[in-house]
Amino acid sequence: MHKVTRAIAVVNTRKAGAAALGGKISAFLQARGVFCRIFQYDGTEVGDPFASYDFAITLGGDGTVLFAARYCAPKGIPVFPVNLGEFGFIAGIGPERWQDALLSYLEGNSHSTERMLLGVEVQRGADSGTVYRSCALNDCTVSGGLARIVEFRVSFQKDGGEYSFGLFKADGVIAATPTGSTAYSAAAGGPILSPDLSAFVLSPVCAFSLSSRPIVLPASGKIRISFAGTSGFGTEGLLTVDGQETFALQPGDGIIISRAAQPVRLIGCAPETFYQALRYKLNWSGAPVSGGKTGETAAGEAPVRQEENRD
Repeated sequence: MHKVTRAIAVVNTRKAGAAALGGKISAFLQARGVFCRIFQYDGTEVGDPFASYDFAITLGGDGTVLFAARYCAPKGIPVFPVNLGEFGFIAGIGPERWQDALLSYLEGNSHSTERMLLGVEVQRGADSGTVYRSCALNDCTVSGGLARIVEFRVSFQKDGGEYSFGLFKADGVIAATPTGSTAYSAAAGGPILSPDLSAFVLSPVCAFSLSSRPIVLPASGKIRISFAGTSGFGTEGLLTVDGQETFALQPGDGIIISRAAQPVRLIGCAPETFYQALRYKLNWSGAPVSGGKTGETAAGEAPVRQEENRD
C-alpha cells in the first residue's frame, strides 16, 4: 500500500455528532502526518470534491457512502465508512471503533472489500447518442413520477445475443447491485444477494401482471430498458440513481445498465459485517440451532439484540 498523506472526511451535516466526530478524526490524522479536509455534505449533489486524495472517510449513513462511492470508485479512491445512520448495511464501522479501524488502515493491516457498481447510460435519438452517464453503488430506477404508470421494454444483451423480456406496464423498474439488493429492490420483493456476487437484480415495481417477477442476471451482460412513455398527463419519465441523482427521460430513450469498470473499495468492512447486519437490521428473530433446540445461540456467539434507531 502506498503511503497515505491526504484524506477527505465527508461529514453529513444532518447526522447528530457528525461534525464533532469529523473534528476528532481530522486531529487524529493530522497528528500522524496526514492532511485531512473536512467536507460538509447535506444530501445534495455538489459536484466532485474528491480529486487528489488518497482515501475518503464518510461520517453519516449508507446514503453518504453512496454519494462518495460514485465519485471515488472511478478514481480508485478507497472509502472508510463510519456509520452514524440507522441501517449501516454499507457503512460497517461503528462510531465507537473508528480509531482502531483507522489506525489499522494507516498501518496497512486493515481488511477491505470491493463492491461492484452499475454503469448507467441514457441513449437518445436516431444516432443513439449518449445524453447522460453515471454510476450507482445501490441501484437505478425508472419511474413515471407522481404515481404514473410507465411502459418500458426490457432486454438482456450477452455473448453477442439480445434476449427480449417483453413490454411491461408498472409503477417502475429497479436495477440493483448485490449491495443494493437490501434497499429499494428488497422493498419491491427482490431477493437479497451476498455483496461479493457479480450480478444484477431486476425488479418491477407494482407491475400490471401477476407473472412479473424479479430476476437475477449475470453482470457479464447488459440490461437495456427502452422507455416507452407514461400514463396520464405528460410523457416524461424519471431515472433515479442511488436515490440521489435524477434525469428526465423522453419516450424512446434507451437506458443501458452494465457493470461499471471500477468497483469501490470499502475499508474496514469485513464480509461477516453484511451477514450480521441481515439479522440485526432486518430483525430476523430466528436463532441458530444448538444442542437440538432452537432459540439458543451457538457456543461463543453473542445473542441477537435489537439496535436502537440512532437517527
